[in-house]
Amino acid sequence: MTDNAPNDQHAEPHSTGNAGENTTDFGYRAVPREEKKPLVRAVFDSVASRYDVMNDLMSLGVHRMWKRMFNAELAPQPGLKLLDLAGGTGDVTFGWLAGGGGPAIMTDINEKMLAVGRDRAISRGYVSDLSFCVVDAEQIPLPDRCMDRVTISFGLRNCTDKMAVLREARRVLKPGGRFLCLEFSRVQIAALAPIYDVWSFKVLPAMGTFIAKDRESYQYLAESIRMFPDQETLADMFREAGFSHVRYQSLSGGIAAIHSGWRL
Repeated sequence: MTDNAPNDQHAEPHSTGNAGENTTDFGYRAVPREEKKPLVRAVFDSVASRYDVMNDLMSLGVHRMWKRMFNAELAPQPGLKLLDLAGGTGDVTFGWLAGGGGPAIMTDINEKMLAVGRDRAISRGYVSDLSFCVVDAEQIPLPDRCMDRVTISFGLRNCTDKMAVLREARRVLKPGGRFLCLEFSRVQIAALAPIYDVWSFKVLPAMGTFIAKDRESYQYLAESIRMFPDQETLADMFREAGFSHVRYQSLSGGIAAIHSGWRL
C-alpha cells in the first residue's frame, strides 16, 4: 500500500505547491503567493452550482467509488469527532455521518461551495451533530488536540501552502488521531498516461465550455492535478509535518490516491 514507485515518463510541471518565497503555482502559471487564494476562490465560485454534475462527468462517476473507499478507510465511530477541510458539497462529511460517525464540522474556504453543501445536508436531514464554518485550511480556528479525525478531499492541491495545511491538521488532532487526504495523484500505468492526458487537456476543458460555460476553470483544474506532488513526495510531506505510520493507496492506476498519517 505504500511503496508504489511513480511513473516518471511525463515531463509535466511539478511542485509541492511552494514554488518560491514569493510565488506559487496556479495551474501552470507562477503567481504571487497572495494572489492564489482569490484566483482559486473565483474558480470555485464559478463551478459551485455545477460541481457535482461536473465531477460525475470528469471522472465518469468513479469519484464516488473513491469516496466510498475513503470513508471506509476513515472508519466512522460514534465517539469520534471529524473536521472535514475543503468539504465542498459534503460527500465525505455525509459519508461519515451515514456510517455512524460522531459530531462533524464541515468547512470550506469558499462560501458558495459551503452553501451548496449546507443545502444538501438540510435536504438529507443532516441537521444534528453537524456544523458549518468558512475556514482557511492553512489557519484552522480551533484549539490544539480537539479532533479525532481530519480529512481533506480534492482540496489540498488548491491550497497555497500545503505544508501549513498538514501542520495545522496535525495540530488540531488529538494524540491517536488520524489525518486522511484523498487527492488526484500521479498515473503509474504507462499505457494509461496518454489517454489520461487527452481526457484532461482536451475533453475536460471542452466539457467545461459546453456544460459549465467555463473553459478556463476546468483548464486550471487539469493543470493543478499535474502540479500536485506525486504519491511518494506527498508521503514525505506528511512525515515532515510530524505524522507517524504514513501510508498511501493508489486508486485507478494512480489517477487518485488516499494518504493517511497518525498523530502519536
